[in-house]
Amino acid sequence: MIQENLDPSNMKDSVFAMAVEQFNAAADVLNLEEGMRQVLSSCKREFTVNFPVKMDSGKIQVFTGHRVQHNMTRGPAKGGIRFHPDVSLDEVKALASWMTWKCAVTNLPYGGGKGGVTCNPKSMSSGEMERLTRRFATEISPLIGSYSDIPAPDVNTDGQTMAWIMDTISMHKGFTEVGIVTGKPIEIGGSLGRTEATGRGVMITTREAAKHIGLNLNGATVVVQGFGNVGYWAAHLLQELGCKIIAASDSGGAISRTSGLDSNELLAQKNSTGSVSGFANCDVITNEELLETSCDILVPAALEQQITGNNASRISAKIIVEGANGPTTPEADKILTDKGSLIIPDILANAGGVVVSYFEWVQNLQRFFWEKEAVDKSLDSILTRSFNEVFNTSQHYNVDMRTAAMVNAIDRVATATNIRGIYP
Repeated sequence: MIQENLDPSNMKDSVFAMAVEQFNAAADVLNLEEGMRQVLSSCKREFTVNFPVKMDSGKIQVFTGHRVQHNMTRGPAKGGIRFHPDVSLDEVKALASWMTWKCAVTNLPYGGGKGGVTCNPKSMSSGEMERLTRRFATEISPLIGSYSDIPAPDVNTDGQTMAWIMDTISMHKGFTEVGIVTGKPIEIGGSLGRTEATGRGVMITTREAAKHIGLNLNGATVVVQGFGNVGYWAAHLLQELGCKIIAASDSGGAISRTSGLDSNELLAQKNSTGSVSGFANCDVITNEELLETSCDILVPAALEQQITGNNASRISAKIIVEGANGPTTPEADKILTDKGSLIIPDILANAGGVVVSYFEWVQNLQRFFWEKEAVDKSLDSILTRSFNEVFNTSQHYNVDMRTAAMVNAIDRVATATNIRGIYP
């Protein structure tokens, strides 16, 4: 994951303020009345915990974590848990709100939630991470549940993290609550196809966008910022469609090669050394140069606010596919749209993960598991339909794809809110 220039003190606006600005742009298109704006732009519940963890040295360290439920009108809260030094309540609120819209734009029966702990996993042992995870799960246990709030992996968390959470809550309950989290290992109730689902969603939405702008993917050039799970699978699956990966990066650095990079060779390099940096016969470039590399498709799959008003004018990609959440600021959105770039927004582009998480949850509740072909086919169907719904809305209202995606999502949540009514 790219971590350059991510100090919140350097950000012009908070991440949540950016999310609300995106919301208001779509609410204006819908002529949403003020009361409904207040309901849908506010987080339902914000839960902050400070908890001790015994480190390997024997010393006690106190960590701060958050779980935010943005909106639960259409179903249980759904959203990942991230472990990162820059986690803040502001960031988690923004991510929870984007999860509401992500679930709504794909028409899943979920609301939005998100969680995170401010820590540096790269400096912690596996034992320390397990103790931190189990204690955090215990602290947020009043909120999470198979029918109330279902976490999943996010930045610096994975299937093992989810297994620890599931086991911790199950120990409290006295029985195995397999549906408490998604993104679990297959052996304890995970779904086939979940690992690559977010990257597959990036590929599917890119494929659909290319059809609409007449871009031939055979030979199309791709730049991937953030060669983690999402970045790798996006690169790998786009490569299978004939695309050429010409630059990639992670927290260790960025590289480029005009003749093309093989996704599997890059993954082997990362697995053996911890970074794509140092890959043979490549040019070493900066994060800024990576984003500004001339290409057909740019996949920002790192963290928030990577494409800003400061660098957007120098980005030339025809299609920008947001594998990460919130990588593009509103100011950059306008610059890129005016230049003619097609931005596939995060709530659509990286929704593959939550779609297959939904499939996993359904399988857990029914105790009936699907074949991978069924998972992939259903994911493709939902994202293809969702992309075309968003594209049609963008044409109908003459707005960019992000605003169109938000319009579709907000309209669904507002409609559900009106039907349910305001209690009491």
